[in-house]
Amino acid sequence: MNKQIFLNFAVKDPDKSMEFYTALGFTNNPQFSDETGKCMVWSESIYVMLLTHEKFSSFATKPIADTKSTLAGLFSLSLNSVDEVNTVMTAGLAAGGTEPSEMRDYGFMQQRTIEDFDGHTWEFFYMDMTKIPK
Repeated sequence: MNKQIFLNFAVKDPDKSMEFYTALGFTNNPQFSDETGKCMVWSESIYVMLLTHEKFSSFATKPIADTKSTLAGLFSLSLNSVDEVNTVMTAGLAAGGTEPSEMRDYGFMQQRTIEDFDGHTWEFFYMDMTKIPK
């Protein structure tokens, strides 16, 4: 079996969150989704579980962080071009996400940041490997 990443997020409204993540380009896996959580697929190895606070708490040993006011982590996904980054961001903003900062251009990498309804922060970026400083 290939190694996989499952990110688990506590969300207030799994259906609304699923719509937002679908706009970003994730797909739903109904096999692992119900009214308490949605399994969202980015790739064959990256999944995001959108769980109600009650469901999330059943796995957790600490209180759920308020990601609307504190940062719990930055989650970054690469894309194939700056245009693709901009397309994903446009769709995410139209679906209700917010962009807390301007696009960052590092010369070899362009990055944009978006937050979902619950304050989970994603960075989408394109890196041109031929421009990385040596």
